[in-house]
Amino acid sequence: MGLYYEKLGSGEPAFVFLHGLLGSLDNWRTVAKSLRLPGSRLLVDARNHGRSPHFPSHTYPEMAQDLLDLFTAEGLEQAHLLGHSMGGKTAMYVALHFPRRVQSLVVVDIAPRAYPGGHEPILEALARTRLDLATRREEVEAQLATTLHDPTIRQFLLKGLARDAEGRFFWRWNLPVLQRDYAHISAAVEGPPYPGPALFLRGERSPYIRPQDEAEIRRLFPAAQMETLPRAGHWVHADNPSAVIQALERFWGAQL
Repeated sequence: MGLYYEKLGSGEPAFVFLHGLLGSLDNWRTVAKSLRLPGSRLLVDARNHGRSPHFPSHTYPEMAQDLLDLFTAEGLEQAHLLGHSMGGKTAMYVALHFPRRVQSLVVVDIAPRAYPGGHEPILEALARTRLDLATRREEVEAQLATTLHDPTIRQFLLKGLARDAEGRFFWRWNLPVLQRDYAHISAAVEGPPYPGPALFLRGERSPYIRPQDEAEIRRLFPAAQMETLPRAGHWVHADNPSAVIQALERFWGAQL
């Protein structure tokens, strides 16, 4: 069972986009379509997310192998990787352990360190939602609103809501596995240093990459460039897509 993905364009170079926790490939479609670069773009749903299969576990070695299997399916020896948050850690793991498969690396608003968590209340709220009692999306949002008070977060989560053939709501995520393996998702990624070109993009208003993280980033990615994008939080590509597009065109354009 391979990952679900969408391919835009054709040929090489190939640019692969990996979303974050509770996201989907849709999160990166606008940026990918807007890039003025040759080749193809592969937008990927991670395991246990979107339209990809549900698996009984969720770790970075497994997500890395999923990506290598996708490379095989597409006949790719190498690709340029971009990952946001959880997808950024997946991309880092692939670069650290399979450096010959990664032409360049872009990591969006995440460091290789372990994180203390923070998504547990969101995962719990999703798991508690009684989708069987809802007939309209507004009813699902009303349930979430009892514990998740930020409407922006609720609207992001509702992108993962779908209907089956009988019209019943379901979440596209494998919530039991994501809850159980959340410690793996929050864990650090480690490996031999990746010598290739790397770009770390962080949001100006985001706490995810701290100044003290730069030493560890440069230890593992000695060629890393750091760029802070204005008017953006953790979801940099949603808050300031034009700045992300410009940064990617500069960085990837220099690799071609």
